[in-house]
Amino acid sequence: MTRWEVIVKYLGYVLLFNAFFFYISAAISFFLHENSLTPLLYSAVVCTILGSFPQIFVERIEEINFREGLSISVLGWILTCFAGAVPYFMWGGEFTFANALFESVSGYTTTGATILRDVEALTKGLLFWRASTHFIGGVGIILFVLLILPSATGTRSSIYNSELSGLSKLNFKMRTRQIARVIAVVYLSLIIIEIALLWVLGMNFFDAICHAFATVATGGFSTKNLSVAYYDSVWIEVVIMTFMLLGSIHFGLLYGTVTGNKMNVFTSKSVRTYIGLMFLGIIVVAAKLTNDGFYSWWTSLRYASFQVISLGTTTGFATVDTPNWPILTIIIIMYFTIQCGMVGSTSGGLKFDRVLLFYQSLKRQIKLVLHPSGVYITKLENVVISTEMELQTAIFFILYLVTLFVTALLLSSMNVDGMTSISASIATIGNAGPGFGKVSSLGNYSSIPDAGKYVLSINMLLGRLEIINVFALFTVLTYKK
Repeated sequence: MTRWEVIVKYLGYVLLFNAFFFYISAAISFFLHENSLTPLLYSAVVCTILGSFPQIFVERIEEINFREGLSISVLGWILTCFAGAVPYFMWGGEFTFANALFESVSGYTTTGATILRDVEALTKGLLFWRASTHFIGGVGIILFVLLILPSATGTRSSIYNSELSGLSKLNFKMRTRQIARVIAVVYLSLIIIEIALLWVLGMNFFDAICHAFATVATGGFSTKNLSVAYYDSVWIEVVIMTFMLLGSIHFGLLYGTVTGNKMNVFTSKSVRTYIGLMFLGIIVVAAKLTNDGFYSWWTSLRYASFQVISLGTTTGFATVDTPNWPILTIIIIMYFTIQCGMVGSTSGGLKFDRVLLFYQSLKRQIKLVLHPSGVYITKLENVVISTEMELQTAIFFILYLVTLFVTALLLSSMNVDGMTSISASIATIGNAGPGFGKVSSLGNYSSIPDAGKYVLSINMLLGRLEIINVFALFTVLTYKK
């Protein structure tokens, strides 16, 4: 049985957490005398009121079941995305309702796709709010709620299990709250360090904060129309590339590296393979650009490194526009956009660990066909993978590809060209942001019809919630027993 009052109580926590960032954004607009003060303050007050009522009138619950935990996770994301669209819509400008919702969903899901033709027309308060949606969504809204919930093991476990992939917990024998703290500490530490480095390298403090939020969250919202290309600084690009990579690696492994745990970045075969493949992709793209006469070798290497890492980690920052790049380079970058980073990170997409697991499972099945009497096991990072997890991975792959295909077909039916339809589908379900065609790195999604923006908004949410959780929610809510 689903207790809706319990779900509403915890959704209230989500609204209150968002209200905190609304107040900060409103304060920025207040001190700078900006016309975005009213929309931001209104959003803050409404979230505070709606979030406070359940805390006052619903009794504290120590235990919730998995059905309720799943509902809190999925509905929390949906509610937050609608709440985040309010200040955009109230402010006006380019923000119709479809545009406001798209921008909000894109921010929270750390997709980084934008409908804005002129980002710099936004006030500082709205720019900070826009960056804050990346910060909030980066490690999952629910994760922050886990840290403030009263001690209730069952509660945390139910929400946590529905928020993070089972693969992300492999070999990390910690309690739920310990894992949440580790992820939060790593996340905040990376952001603070990057802010300091960008500031030292000449980026103003406000831009450094916004770009650090977007980098570590692998989001991609910039405060500039030209994205990172605006700064034309190799060192700023190197810092951002480094933190995009760090944001796409399992946070538990990053924590283990700093604390001297045997589970760390250097001992992980998955990390070595992931970075090795990305390095290979960079070299091939750079070589192709040089060979085709686009740029000199070093310029090709600079642009290739940034674009492959940016889209391969699902961040979406840009230092150059890519519509006219050779088809081979586009295919390579699209591959990395689909594969993306690792589980247990802020990255989106299929996740590299799943790709490895799928490959290992496929090898096992081929061996069984060739040697039916043989006994074979699938291992990932020296952990034996159960048949159930192999099946879950296969189902996820199928759902992911079907969703991608259906989205591309729907966009094509709205007279969106083929390249844009395919790349927009890949970029949104993978939470990568920019694609190719009309939605290229320095482009935007403003040309997509409103109906298409709603489809892509759903796509972004499905990608962030890992698809199967959404289907599971409808299943458990209609299950009678």
